[in-house]
Amino acid sequence: MPKVALYNVTGAQVGEVELSDAVFGIEPHVHVLHEAVLLQQASMRQGTHKTKGRSEVRGGGRKPWKQKGTGRARQGSIRAPQWKGGGTVFGPTPRSYGYKLPRKVRRLAIKSALSSKVIDNELIVLDQLQMNAPKTKDFIAILSNLKVNSKALVVAATLEDNIALSTRNIPGVKFVAADGISVLDVMLYDKLIITQDAVQKVEEVLAQ
Repeated sequence: MPKVALYNVTGAQVGEVELSDAVFGIEPHVHVLHEAVLLQQASMRQGTHKTKGRSEVRGGGRKPWKQKGTGRARQGSIRAPQWKGGGTVFGPTPRSYGYKLPRKVRRLAIKSALSSKVIDNELIVLDQLQMNAPKTKDFIAILSNLKVNSKALVVAATLEDNIALSTRNIPGVKFVAADGISVLDVMLYDKLIITQDAVQKVEEVLAQ
């Protein structure tokens, strides 16, 4: 089992914690990680793009000139695609870009992401993380104690309002609960700061 140092909010090491091999100790699967990130990015797309076809643009109710005898090419509507102001041919319409991956693939992806943080020494485990009041300044001090000066994902066992309010104005810092952790977030942020309770909660779900 991989072992990592256990810290408190002052930055002092207070022990070690053993992590589950099945969750934090696997060989990262690069292709599955790529697929999971693509899935999340695709699902985030709004898909509200829209162009008007010839039946939707304004005008063109009657035939611009008679079919024969004018010497010009026959035309049925001034809103046909070849006319200025005409409809768009095969233009984009609203759609959902979301799709699904098999459950086992999704689980392998999050395990690979977490294991990669352990391999790269980018995982920081805290014994506990509690804030009596929402204070951005106090949380910045915690990050300074932990020597975190890059983008960081903070994970607690449950959604704590005081922590969420304290972190939301800090650039490059995001707070999520353990059940809301995602592959995209883990890979996007340089450091993963997670509480010991959150580690146990993640292991309970993923080690099955």
